[in-house]
This record gives sequence, C-alpha cells and structure tokens, in this order.
Amino acid sequence: MSSLAQRIELLEEDLKADPPRISAYHDLPFAIFRYDPGEEWTLRREARLMATRLEESGRRVSIVPMSTFLWKAIDESEGIKPVVDLEKERGFIAAQEQVTTYLSDRDWRPFAQLVAKRLRQVPDEGTIAFLTRAASMGPGIYHMSKLLDEMQGKTKVTTILFYPGSIEGTTGLRFMALKDRDALGNYRVKIYG
Repeated sequence: MSSLAQRIELLEEDLKADPPRISAYHDLPFAIFRYDPGEEWTLRREARLMATRLEESGRRVSIVPMSTFLWKAIDESEGIKPVVDLEKERGFIAAQEQVTTYLSDRDWRPFAQLVAKRLRQVPDEGTIAFLTRAASMGPGIYHMSKLLDEMQGKTKVTTILFYPGSIEGTTGLRFMALKDRDALGNYRVKIYG
C-alpha cells in the first residue's frame, strides 16, 4: 500500500489526463480514494489542495460533503426530533435504522437521488466532483457500495468518492475499518487504496 501523498499524486495525474483515467465505464464515472479513518483531517486538507491544483490546470472541482445529504434527508423526512425520540425510546440501532430508511426508501429521500440531483447542478464537461465526509454515514447508516450501484447511469460527472476505511486484497473495503463490517468490493470502479 502506498502512502496517502503517493495515492493523491496518482489520482491527480489520472484526473488531469484527457479524458480522466479513473473509469472504464461511461455510465459510472466514479473512482474510490481510500484512506485510513485516522487521516480524516489530513485528507480534507489534501483534497482541498488537490482541487486547487486541478483548477489551476483548467479543471473545475466541486467538493460535495455527503453529510449535507444526510441532514437534508432527515430534515425533509420527519426532522431530527422523531429520530431523537426513537433513540430515547428504543435505542441507537432503531434510530440508525430509521435514518437508513429515509436514505434508502423511495418514499422518503433516497441518498442516490440526492447525490444525482446535486451532480446535475455541475457542468459535465471538465468538472470533477469530490464526494467527501462519507464517515457521516457510519457506523451503518448507508453503505457506500450501495451508492455506487445506484449511481450507475445517473451522472456523467467524473466523481471521486473519498472513502474512510481499510482495504483487504485489492478491492475489499471495510468502512471505517470497523471489525464487525464485511470487506465489500466493487469491481467496476478503480480504487486508489
């Protein structure tokens, strides 16, 4: 496994290429940049610096914190008070499952639809989206592998999912490096791990 700085450099080179060298699929222009959860603050700084360098080379970069979609889904569903009340009454797991329902059920505020809507607001040509703050979906609110499955065909914007976790083998990602989580793989996207 290479260092964070080496992987940032490789990703940046691939994003500066014309066309970007991150994906073999036109209907899933995604890649995953995996980093150790303890590197969160360093990663945020490095992502902003990389965005600046990419913009200086003629690309547009939109940094999209996924935490905004989480709070938007809660606010536009029932609000935070019912979630807090549910946690007080039935515990954290029940409250987490309710938020998962908000983000997964088409009758509420599906996460992939929120992301797709946001990506439609940026121009396709020459724009790169950085999906950051995925840790807000932990410990089990929403699985990032589900997001990638649901985003296929929904955007043409080159998108990098910054993923906090550990890697097993070449494609097995364990969200937040949580020991009780299975290492999941998505073989259709490139992983900078």
